[in-house]
Amino acid sequence: MTQRIIIDTDPGVDDAIALWLALASPELDVLGVTVVAGNVALKDAVQNACKIVALSGKTATPVFAGAPGPLVREQVYGKYAHIGAFRNELVPDCELQPQAEHAVDFLVRTLRKAAGDNDPVTLCVIGPMTNIALALGMHPDVARGIKQIVTMSCAFTALGHRVPWAEFNVYADPHAAEKVFNSGVPLVIMPLDMTFQALIGTDDIDALKQDGGLPGQAIAALLGAFDRSDLRRFGRDGGPVHDATAIAWLLQPGLFDGLPARVGVEISGKTAGYTYADFWQKLATPPNAHVMQTVDEYGFFSLLRRVISRYGTAPK
Repeated sequence: MTQRIIIDTDPGVDDAIALWLALASPELDVLGVTVVAGNVALKDAVQNACKIVALSGKTATPVFAGAPGPLVREQVYGKYAHIGAFRNELVPDCELQPQAEHAVDFLVRTLRKAAGDNDPVTLCVIGPMTNIALALGMHPDVARGIKQIVTMSCAFTALGHRVPWAEFNVYADPHAAEKVFNSGVPLVIMPLDMTFQALIGTDDIDALKQDGGLPGQAIAALLGAFDRSDLRRFGRDGGPVHDATAIAWLLQPGLFDGLPARVGVEISGKTAGYTYADFWQKLATPPNAHVMQTVDEYGFFSLLRRVISRYGTAPK
């Protein structure tokens, strides 16, 4: 059965891989791509999203520009924000333009219709959660149109990757994360604890480049330009592709294993963005999320290669 999804993103290298994975999957009906500032400024994130969608050939998939900054805190960007939009030699330029409608308006309109049709939509949230928090905050009724939120966010035992205490998507807008975590919508969380277990190496990158058509070549170019390896931290070669795990879970959930937990976030002070997970019911509050703890690394990259190879076999 086809799953109807909206991808909320701030592209980003691993966001790009996640988008190409989703757009190559007939099991997923991508209703739209909503964009938020995060890895890069909003205008660059929107440009990247358009280039990614265009290269997939799925140009009927609409792209919507959303929030240019967080709800409350000062703006922070990702590690490579100074580079801006992807260079054309990495991801080719395109003529695709974002829709005039604001991302939050699109979310509200689409989710209200989904609620009315009793056909809720999965939100795949792989950037800061600002757009989702705005939609839920201004129009709480839209929660009825959300089947679940699958989010690449949080760090519990793995510490952070932009700052020591927090995963970037939460750190960039902790107030938005708090609103989403407390929304009552079912959550599936792909934390750094799990994503650090799946490191893409040379063999997989070479296979994507050889078999994955233009998107596969772009993935190889992006991973070559933005080195994600950290031998001291990971203890072996390769780097994570965090956001792609959220799409992989939709396609093949058996690759992952996790536990229910109450997840919360610190919204102020020096450690704003810090997240906790109460796996063992130490608190009086019930679980609000299913937190993935392990991933079948071989199965995950086999899935990625298999799906991306569809671009290589698509009619020219």
